[in-house]
Amino acid sequence: MSAPLLSGKVFLLVTGASRGIGKQITESFATLLGNGSVVLLIARNENGLKETAQKLPKSLSVHTASMNLSVATADELKNVVRKALGSEGATQFEKAIIIHNAGSLGDVSKPTNDMKDLTTWRNYYDLNVFSPAILNGVFMEFFNEDTKVTRLVINITSLCGIQPSKSLAYYCTGKAAREMFFKVFALENPEVNVLNYSPGPVETDMQQVLRKNLGDADGKKMFNDFKASGSVLTTEQTVNRLIEILKLQNYKSGDHVDYYDK
Repeated sequence: MSAPLLSGKVFLLVTGASRGIGKQITESFATLLGNGSVVLLIARNENGLKETAQKLPKSLSVHTASMNLSVATADELKNVVRKALGSEGATQFEKAIIIHNAGSLGDVSKPTNDMKDLTTWRNYYDLNVFSPAILNGVFMEFFNEDTKVTRLVINITSLCGIQPSKSLAYYCTGKAAREMFFKVFALENPEVNVLNYSPGPVETDMQQVLRKNLGDADGKKMFNDFKASGSVLTTEQTVNRLIEILKLQNYKSGDHVDYYDK
C-alpha cells in the first residue's frame, strides 16, 4: 500500500516510537519513504527505540532520542530536531511529517469525585497536552512556510476525545484538549495537512490495563468482551487503515477520523 504523502525524501518524527502503535507506525511508514529520508524517533525507553530503529530500511538515516517528553523544554527539543536535520537543514526535504503518538491513560481506577490531586493532573497534562503542543511548535519553527516543504501533522487521538467514558476522565479530557489544540492549529495553518486519527481498540499495553484496572464495572466488561470476541485490532490493522486514509485524502484538515469511519 502506498500513499503520495509518504513518498519522496521525507523527514519523519514519531513520538512514543518504542512500542505499540508508535512502533508500528514507524516500521510501516518507513517502508514507503524515499532513499535519504530521515527518521527521528522519540520515547523514554532507549532499548525499545533501538529495537525499532534496527527494523528500519538501511536506505534511511535513523536517529533516536531517549527523553521524557513531559519535562522536555522547547530548547531541548530544538536541539534533538536540529541534530537529526544535519548540516543541510530542513530545505533538503520534500515532505515533513510529525506524528504525535506518545501518551498515557492515567489512573483508570478513579471516578471524577476522587480526582483531587493537583500534581497528578499537572503531570498528566504535561505529557499528554502540553508536550505535543510545544513539540509541534518546535517542528513548525524548522519547517516553516519559507522551506516550501509539504507538511503533515498526525495526532493519535481516541473516541474518548469526543465521547465520555466512566473512570477515564484523565484520558478523555486529555485527548479532547489535545485534539482541540490540533483543530485550532489546522484552522490557523491551512497550508498544513492535519489529521486527528482515532485508531480504534488496539491490542496494546493500554488495552491490557483497561481490561484489568478500569474502575467502571460495565466499561471493564466491555473491554474484556472486545478481547473475547476477537474485536480488538492489531497494530498492523490500524496502521494500514491510517495509510489508506492518507492515500484517499477524504478528510478536511483538522478532522477526527476513526478507524471505523467509511
